[in-house]
Amino acid sequence: MMMNHSLKSRYKVQPGTVITGKWHNNHYTILKELGYGANGVVYLVKYGSRHAALKMSDNSMSITSEVNVLKSFAKVQGTSLGPSLLDMDDWQTGGDGSKVSFYVMEYIQGPDLLSFLQQKGKSWMPVVFLQLLNDLAQIHENGWVFGDLKPENLIVTGPPPAVRCIDVGGTTIQGRAIKEFTEFYDRGYWGLGSRKAKPSYDLFACAMIMINTAYPNRFAKQQIGGIAQLKAAVRQRQELLPYEKVILRALEGQYLSAKQMRDDLLQIVTRQDRADRPKTSGGSGGGKGSPQSPLNSRKQQQKQPSAQSHPSSRKAYRKHKKKSRWKEYLIIAAVLGGLYGWYIFMKIL
Repeated sequence: MMMNHSLKSRYKVQPGTVITGKWHNNHYTILKELGYGANGVVYLVKYGSRHAALKMSDNSMSITSEVNVLKSFAKVQGTSLGPSLLDMDDWQTGGDGSKVSFYVMEYIQGPDLLSFLQQKGKSWMPVVFLQLLNDLAQIHENGWVFGDLKPENLIVTGPPPAVRCIDVGGTTIQGRAIKEFTEFYDRGYWGLGSRKAKPSYDLFACAMIMINTAYPNRFAKQQIGGIAQLKAAVRQRQELLPYEKVILRALEGQYLSAKQMRDDLLQIVTRQDRADRPKTSGGSGGGKGSPQSPLNSRKQQQKQPSAQSHPSSRKAYRKHKKKSRWKEYLIIAAVLGGLYGWYIFMKIL
């Protein structure tokens, strides 16, 4: 769903143009266009000494809705899937009193999800999705559904690697009709469910993104369509076979929560670790001669209460969350046994 070209041309702002907010009087210098969609155009701007992303639209209701989404996400401690909100204002474009609504958000840099996996290796695929599902679980618990999940909207930043969403335009309150969607990731397009905003809608999209990692150019719906075509697509790619059960359950709407899908994916990763881990003379009983599974060690640490479990401030929480993310990626990388991914990760440390 794209913005029509006539609407886009109305907001063709040349680099060097200074956008001044009518109410807050903040100044933003346009550097370049980042993209455009159904409800507006996004520009890279310079704001003081930092870069930011500015989205403008003639649909003030759409701008307000997206701003409310970002404000809601900001209240979810530890969730960093969407960009942080910096400003919201109007730009008076002429002497006739006409104005354009805009908001300014954090500029998220990094490769998109598919490019990241191409650079780092397919062994990073479950690592990325474990974190994505963890953040989706928190967002769903707060009453939202992303709606338009797709690789183009998912940027991997870091170090440590972290999935961030650069477009919240399709985010919808649970129970309402999905506002924006892209056909390949839409269960309605495949005849596998409604376009009602439910957690299962996002989880279907997650499964389609997993399939997309093995089919970078995607594929069109055939006459057989539906689950039969998608099941065949999964079974034709060796790299998807270990995750077939998780993918098919998500496609068929069997997961009620992102946590359920994440738990199943984590079980697969754990089994892979046990199969790949070399045996030692100390046996498999977890004694002194046998290395303890990193996943089991992490679970024990999570069960033990500590002063860091409940930080007294949001700043302390974020600091603790960042450290936890480092640990999670170290552990999962070790579990996967992906020597290439592990080498790259240790190198950036």
